[in-house]
Amino acid sequence: MNVFKVSVQETSNNAIVKFEINQIITKHQSFEFNNIDEAKASPLGQQLFYLPFVKKVYISWNFIALERYDIVEWKDVQDEVAEQIEAYLNDGGLVVEESEITKKTPVTVYAESTPNPAVIKFVANKKLVTSLFEFTSIDEAKISPMATELFHFPFVKSVFIDENYVSITKYDVADWQEITMELREFIRGYIENGKDIVTTGATQTSKHPEAQKASHFESLDDTSKEIVNILDEYVKPAVASDGGNIQFIFYDTESKKVSVMLQGACSGCPSSTYTLKSGIENMLKEMLPGKVAMVEAING
Repeated sequence: MNVFKVSVQETSNNAIVKFEINQIITKHQSFEFNNIDEAKASPLGQQLFYLPFVKKVYISWNFIALERYDIVEWKDVQDEVAEQIEAYLNDGGLVVEESEITKKTPVTVYAESTPNPAVIKFVANKKLVTSLFEFTSIDEAKISPMATELFHFPFVKSVFIDENYVSITKYDVADWQEITMELREFIRGYIENGKDIVTTGATQTSKHPEAQKASHFESLDDTSKEIVNILDEYVKPAVASDGGNIQFIFYDTESKKVSVMLQGACSGCPSSTYTLKSGIENMLKEMLPGKVAMVEAING
């Protein structure tokens, strides 16, 4: 059974709070309701309007945002609301009527080159997943209907999905100028039709169990935590813009060696070694003097 978890997130507007959910609940569509009558297509929306302080309900891909009337402060009720939403979802409650979810909504997808000549990044104007996924074969892609269909194209070697983009690595038998339009239109149509990107409850994939353990930030030593923070703040945004991801695996306190995993466009990229040696390694040495001797990269 896939368990729903709800967390409370403040916004810049103190009248609005976001309740983030660990799974996609609307197949990438968004709905806004100003009253209980407008919410008749959303049983969850109607339930929320029964709370006397709820002024507006906004339901999107993996969160629910509520605007309140001034009769209460969010700090007094937000935890209880989160518990109610979590219980409703885990009891199998319907979020939005299927007829509303399956309606087509306009989707834009554009192709973007990456430093890796074998990879192109297809960026959508919709959120696709809540965590990253990488597949190097159709067998690995069982949890992703979209990736499974992409592997039916004979020139697709691997598929990397993160947030709002899909990075595709091709075999050398095809040129991008011949296949880019075909892939872009396939991805756009797939998203527009509201099909599942990954199966409900699918978790972040990784070939390396060490990478999974490293995700438990609080269990890391102090130096490892500093390394993760530096990678997250200074390196990941740039790597993601190129259609890839870098993930901390482990830090050896004796050898002072840092191991990271490259995924998506970065995996096997001709410039990866240079980038690591001249960029990431130097950055860690400079920001953590005496603590880092070298960086080792493992392709995902």
